Amino acid sequence: MANYFRDYADLCFEAFGDRVKHWITFSDPRAHAQAWHSYNSTWRGKQRGLVGISLNCDWGEPMDISSPKDIEAAERYLQFCLGWFANPIYAGDYPQVMKDRIGKKSAEQGLDMSRLPVFSLQEKSYIKGTSDFLGLGHFTTRYITERNYPSRQGPSYHNDRDLVELVDPNWPDLGSTWPVSVPWGFRRLLHFAQTQYGNPPIYVTENGASQKLHCTQLCDEWRIQYLKGYINEMLKEPLLSHMQMVTEIVVPTVCTLCILISAVLLMLLLQSQS
Repeated sequence: MANYFRDYADLCFEAFGDRVKHWITFSDPRAHAQAWHSYNSTWRGKQRGLVGISLNCDWGEPMDISSPKDIEAAERYLQFCLGWFANPIYAGDYPQVMKDRIGKKSAEQGLDMSRLPVFSLQEKSYIKGTSDFLGLGHFTTRYITERNYPSRQGPSYHNDRDLVELVDPNWPDLGSTWPVSVPWGFRRLLHFAQTQYGNPPIYVTENGASQKLHCTQLCDEWRIQYLKGYINEMLKEPLLSHMQMVTEIVVPTVCTLCILISAVLLMLLLQSQS
């Protein structure tokens, strides 16, 4: 499948590369590195574009900031979420905590090798550094605590983490099934990504809130407050010199305002001529 995706990416680079200068290979990663290398070796010299990836992750805050176990659990939450795909790109391998945890659980389950694939030295070298920017999607925050009871389910990504996710009942409820509004978690995630991966250029590729349940008319005040809170938290981060807010909300809004302003100016011009 990786080879097929590389061929598809090459077709897109060839057909649209004279106009498209920012490429995101995946929102849900699969064969990212081959597409990046193909662009880097064949198309970058003449098209001069950038190729990155988009990864989604909520912020994990320790339930008890004085508890080493909760702090470790929150770090594990982030590494299993963002680090799973970002760490190979920026460091050449899966996060150590993933390798340790999944390897140990695989052995306990009687397996001869870890359920987490192992990169060869050649693969590590091939994957590392394959991103010109980091696309980051974020929506909400969870309190994280160490799980102190055995899971009744079989092997899974969630069970490998050995943690529990909690929501503070005081966090604003948007009235939808997900998410809750926790703007300060956005700033902390951005800071984590910058410090963890060497301060890469970051594009916020996803952020927003889903439709309220049982909302039969235009009632967007809650969404305005959500976006305002998250954008303000992004602007507070002093390290965000490279950051740009590129969301499904901001770009259409700016385009709409430009069209409206142009229409008003055109109308005034026609009136002055008449």
